[in-house]
Amino acid sequence: MMNKLKATLAVAALLSASAAQADSVLVGHLVDYTGPTAFVGKTYGPGVKDAIDYVNANGGIDGTTIELDQIDYAYKVPQAISAYKKWKSRGMVALQGWGTGDTEALISFVAKDKIPVWSASYSGHLTDPTKLNPNTKKAAPYNFFYGPSYSDGCRAMVQWAAKDAKENNVADPVFVYTGANHPYPNAPKKACMEYAGELGFKVLNPIVVPMGPGDFKAQCLTIKESGAQYAFIGNLGGSVVSLLKSCQTVGTDVKYMANIWGGDYKTITASEAVDYIFPSASPFWGADQPGMKLVNAIADLSGAAKGDKPTHHYIRGICSAYYMIDAMKTAKANGGITGPNMKKAMETGENRVPEGLEGVCMPSTWTETDHRGTTGVSINKGSYIDGKVIIELLDTVSLPRRSDWIGY
Repeated sequence: MMNKLKATLAVAALLSASAAQADSVLVGHLVDYTGPTAFVGKTYGPGVKDAIDYVNANGGIDGTTIELDQIDYAYKVPQAISAYKKWKSRGMVALQGWGTGDTEALISFVAKDKIPVWSASYSGHLTDPTKLNPNTKKAAPYNFFYGPSYSDGCRAMVQWAAKDAKENNVADPVFVYTGANHPYPNAPKKACMEYAGELGFKVLNPIVVPMGPGDFKAQCLTIKESGAQYAFIGNLGGSVVSLLKSCQTVGTDVKYMANIWGGDYKTITASEAVDYIFPSASPFWGADQPGMKLVNAIADLSGAAKGDKPTHHYIRGICSAYYMIDAMKTAKANGGITGPNMKKAMETGENRVPEGLEGVCMPSTWTETDHRGTTGVSINKGSYIDGKVIIELLDTVSLPRRSDWIGY
């Protein structure tokens, strides 16, 4: 009788656990709140978390709650891999990732385990799911991100520079790429320098600038003596602020163009930059767009965001979370929230925008052979004038989906 009772209790416990599991899904969330990219990580990470909290507070994924487990891995690849293995053992169905080094290191893991990743790395190396391009190092079938790749962002900057050079009668424009010798700033380097050459620039050897803040007068003097009129900045945060201030000190006369993480209110304010060119993939806080109503509702629910003026990085975090959420909804309606079902959902449909975020998240299309969600890039000019940051939208470009550009 006792054995029968134990067996009954064991079955009941198993059924209860299965029911609980069916009512929630685990999503890992890598953030950098204390490492070298915390300058932007502390804004983007809450965007993801706040969006998921909001969805959970409003019924979840048609009744299924997202259990978000967030780990501050301080931008250290070994810690990211360790966190991934821990989450996988607990049945993780999806990952909201962060840096380029860790995201690229996990490409083979997530492909083998069929766990889709929505990363905050926009490395072009993540955009070739089938190794369509012979130059692609690794196929990345389970990697997704919201916004243009780093490569396309830099190409858009170079395209703007070519137009600017023509308008200002610069006969022989010179371009130089700056950034740390690190996976993140290195990701678009080759692609961007090649395109600059295509557009007629004299392309100089890249200049190494460390990821952390420092005295970069030597690098600025190198830029000054090189004769470059246009310099791309591959870093972010304190490094960018230090570079701009150091170059102001030595009188470097060059037009700076940043990557998507290197341009925001905080960077422009801290560096007192003027005519600073940078890309974006979402409107800025307070923009007059229908989707800002939902963004405000998400921020209002979060104590962390209240009283703040989040940057466009926060909004991109929301978009990343919502594309994942949409994939989960479709997957649940078509067999269950599994990696392969979410991947299929992401690769279905054209020019998709999550409901409620119209005008906020750019229309995006992922296919089985091309994970460049969008090649659209907004080009902005930011200046710190009389104690205020003024940001002006200069242009919105749509780069071609060239087959030789996929995967890098």
